[in-house]
Amino acid sequence: MKVKSIFAVVVLLLAVGVGAYFLGRATGHDRGSAAGTEEKTLYTCGMHPQVIQDHPGNCPICGMKLQPIRKQAGTSATAASGAAAGERKIKYYKSTMMPGEVRQTPGKDSMGMDMVPVYEDEAVAAQSQEIAIDPVTIQNMNIHTALVTRGPLRWDVRTVGVIDYNETALADVTTKFKGWIEKLYVNATGQLVMRGDPLFEIYSPELYSAQVEYLLAIGSPTKATPGADQIRNSARTKLKFLDISDEQIAELEKTRQPQKTLRILAPQDGFVIEKKVVEGQMVDAGMKLYRLADLGLVWVQAQIYEQDLVYIKLGQEATVTLSYLPDREFRGRVTYIYPNVDEKTRTARVRMEFHNPGYFLKPGMFATVRVTSALEPSTLLIPDMAILRSGEKTTVFVALDGGKFDPRTVTLGPQAENDMYQVLNGVSEGERIVTSGQFMLDSESQLREAIQKMLEPKQASKRSERRSVETSAPQGVGAASTLNATNAPRATISAVAKYICPMPEHVSIDYDHPGQCPICGMTLVPVSPATLKKLQPGGKLLYYTCPMPEHSDVRADKPGNCPKCGMTLIPVMEAPPPPKSAPQSPVGGKTMPKGMGMPEPQR
Repeated sequence: MKVKSIFAVVVLLLAVGVGAYFLGRATGHDRGSAAGTEEKTLYTCGMHPQVIQDHPGNCPICGMKLQPIRKQAGTSATAASGAAAGERKIKYYKSTMMPGEVRQTPGKDSMGMDMVPVYEDEAVAAQSQEIAIDPVTIQNMNIHTALVTRGPLRWDVRTVGVIDYNETALADVTTKFKGWIEKLYVNATGQLVMRGDPLFEIYSPELYSAQVEYLLAIGSPTKATPGADQIRNSARTKLKFLDISDEQIAELEKTRQPQKTLRILAPQDGFVIEKKVVEGQMVDAGMKLYRLADLGLVWVQAQIYEQDLVYIKLGQEATVTLSYLPDREFRGRVTYIYPNVDEKTRTARVRMEFHNPGYFLKPGMFATVRVTSALEPSTLLIPDMAILRSGEKTTVFVALDGGKFDPRTVTLGPQAENDMYQVLNGVSEGERIVTSGQFMLDSESQLREAIQKMLEPKQASKRSERRSVETSAPQGVGAASTLNATNAPRATISAVAKYICPMPEHVSIDYDHPGQCPICGMTLVPVSPATLKKLQPGGKLLYYTCPMPEHSDVRADKPGNCPKCGMTLIPVMEAPPPPKSAPQSPVGGKTMPKGMGMPEPQR
């Protein structure tokens, strides 16, 4: 009995000891695991998330300080790394110093640095055009964005002009006979004279003989002398050919006395800008004695660069300001664009006409010229700061949700005011584009593309070829858009070479983009090279009219000046007739119907 009791006590003590031993080990293991979770921390780079270390330091790629990774409570770093290693598969290894150096097996790169693994999910992200960046890095990169907006496309052409005389309002005072100046009434340059004011008196033997002949002709009896009417008319005509006015001839008939000198009158209003005669001087027939200039209407000769000529149109409103009168602005119109370009300055002369009340605009002055051109009433606009230009393409980065950025190749139109550009395709209204920090995004995008080309050269070349087709395919080719054109064969897309106006008078100009004809406003239609060779240019002019809107009722058959305001008339071309049917696009194998008519756009 005692032996059994002792044995039971020993068994109980052994059981308690063994339980305490295993309980202590379990508790110690859990405590050690928790301690390991708290002590074990991984570090990564904000710019290169593939770099992961178990100790702090700097990124071996960019040199930035590594940031700690926060782990969820209750998970072991060893277990997490093991799970990650079990789920993520390594696709290849790349060098941290040489971006283009990749390898399928681990090892050292050409610089002697350990190559880092790239997992399959990271490789898929690298193949995509989208770039994912965490919010902290976005803030460090100082990335700013702006919306793609829609607004009017306007452009101000600012240049320097010179005020000049109106050449159509210049008049030279000469005589048609030889004589001597007896008296000068206008004896100073710059003097203002009105039409009919006396300029000088001249004595001429030829003029005196003509007066005597006329008096003899009108003094003879009409019935007694045969042919007296012919003699009288001949004598009167001779006086008029010598620029004797009707009033002076009437005075001669009244007094019946020939005058020794003849008073020469001003032919028009104006300022004396040239005076080449003094009292007592002998003058020959045809010698220029005075030059008069009417300054009620002046010209402004502006120099416009070649790239800005597209914004200048006849009849367009222009404004000038003067340095000595900064408080006022003068408004005028564009009346002529000279057909030549200066070989040295590469500028074309554009003539503008301005009314000059008060004679503030003085010939010879420099003036600041501004011409505002309204190209489109509503179009997509992006800021110039968002555009990345390369030799072959123009790129912007579109900010997506979740810190992602998508590089887009865009086609730009003309530049607008406030450093904005018209964008023809590539982005949509309301999308947010990057305006600051996009150079770092562009470097990352190019790096991914370079790595992908080295890994899969055949697929990368196919993608580049497909991308070139997408960017080269024009928008609005008949009924097919750019999206449909990307799925068409290359031969079909290249068949559309140019765009032309459907008006026969304007087919001599072909364009490389869709839009509207700048001459008549008709919608441009696509044509193939074979069709383009068959078209013959032509044209028809209707009439000339005044560039001032309030004088648009003035119509003339030939060039000249407006009878109401004196401005130079501008030509008006024939309006296009309404088309019978809309053309069919050659894309898809369809041919262009005869006449190539397109619906006229609403104005």
